[in-house]
Amino acid sequence: MDKHNLKYIVVEGPIGVGKTSLAQRLSDEFGSTLLLEDVDDNPFLERFYQNPREAALSTQLYFLLQRTKQLQEFKQGDIFTPVRVADFLIEKDRLFAQVTLNASEYELYEQIYSHLTIDAPKPDLVVYLQAPVEVLLQRIRKRGRGYERLVETVYLEQLNEAYAKFFYDYNDAPCLIVNASDIDFINNDKDYEQLLGEILNTEAGKRYFNPLPFVS
Repeated sequence: MDKHNLKYIVVEGPIGVGKTSLAQRLSDEFGSTLLLEDVDDNPFLERFYQNPREAALSTQLYFLLQRTKQLQEFKQGDIFTPVRVADFLIEKDRLFAQVTLNASEYELYEQIYSHLTIDAPKPDLVVYLQAPVEVLLQRIRKRGRGYERLVETVYLEQLNEAYAKFFYDYNDAPCLIVNASDIDFINNDKDYEQLLGEILNTEAGKRYFNPLPFVS
């Protein structure tokens, strides 16, 4: 692994695309430190799905403070770990804020964001998982989180568009953009090994991976 020079890998993508599952499998693969978003700890999230307009600001500010704290602790952790893996970029917080907040709320959010000390480590690679909304909805329903039963199609469409635009412009780190619609990198080892090979061979710029699923 060292010869590939990947010390910090981030897996990103919209709700339901499988980023946390892939991050966990990569962490197992490399015996690495794992940083996962504590989504279930957000006390405002279910209320947000019930009434997005009412709970958007409190939900987003909680996530911002939580993610900032997690990254600070992560950066201060064991720097001798061969590889570290996370399932979020701090920049995604702004992406969600732009989708969910109105103009006055976003102005307040930006003021708070600008006063935070966010010294996030720079990834050696970002793996961006893409999938159409109908696939995301299927995966969300399959995993059966109670509060996610209220996720609306329009919201997922907005997130998908925001992610696509963000990564179209993203150049802060090498980026592997993966069409994750038809592969199962959790339960199908051949799908996973195919994706792992692409991860290890992505060294600079943007690389696109449109895999064909292996049928066992």
